[in-house]
Amino acid sequence: MQTLVSVGELRTRLSAWRQGGARIALVPTMGNLHEGHLELVRLAAREAERVVVSIFVNPTQFGPSEDFASYPRTPEADRAALAAEGVDAVFLPEEAEVYPLGRSAATQIRIPALMDDLCGRGRPGHFEGVATVVLRLLNMVGPDVAVFGQKDYQQQLVIRHLVRDLNVVTRILVAPISREADGLARSSRNQYLDPGERARAPALYAALRTVAAGLAEGGQSAAALCDAAMAGLQEAGLAPEYLEVRDAATLAPADPVRRPWVVLAAARLGRARLIDNLLIP
Repeated sequence: MQTLVSVGELRTRLSAWRQGGARIALVPTMGNLHEGHLELVRLAAREAERVVVSIFVNPTQFGPSEDFASYPRTPEADRAALAAEGVDAVFLPEEAEVYPLGRSAATQIRIPALMDDLCGRGRPGHFEGVATVVLRLLNMVGPDVAVFGQKDYQQQLVIRHLVRDLNVVTRILVAPISREADGLARSSRNQYLDPGERARAPALYAALRTVAAGLAEGGQSAAALCDAAMAGLQEAGLAPEYLEVRDAATLAPADPVRRPWVVLAAARLGRARLIDNLLIP
């Protein structure tokens, strides 16, 4: 496995692979890899002959009071895990490589219909940063396919939108949520949880399942089910930010006669901010 740090050497390597007829898959990450990331890598390897994993903690998607400085960075362990999976190259750029004109002069992507609601309400500017860095990585690598996880549901819709709207040739593939045995969605930030918090954290997924079951049974409105689930999360010791049923394709309020829907939630638990979702076909 090669470790590449500049766009120039990355493109030189990619060019050689393409001349050999290889398809290329990209898995963008912020590092501190866990089993969920490795599942994305395995999916990428089934879609292409060459797999590139980028590791870059993107400063533009963190708010002023968020955990950019303390976000866990484990490059040596990450490289070892990726090598064991047979990844062909890891791209580890410095900030100046990704933002050559600096953060303040960086071109930004805005999709108001998808960025300003749900997680966007509590994290203004977050999705602009995500869209900006993802588009840069897609331009640097030019992959045939890029793989993302469903846990960041709003994020993957933003990425699908920008790829379609800006005619980016990369195919976007979204993998199912990777979960622990008790249902907690895997996340690098789960390590912020102390043992007591970790024991309470699966309540978020349980709340989503309760809402989905109530919708299937009928008799209660989505709003009533979500209000009850929010109250249950508070009783379990979580601080919910939102729990809502939305249109799965647009994130507009769910139309009673149009499916699929998605139930999305975010909650604080100690230092960790947990997000999760559940599709309702």
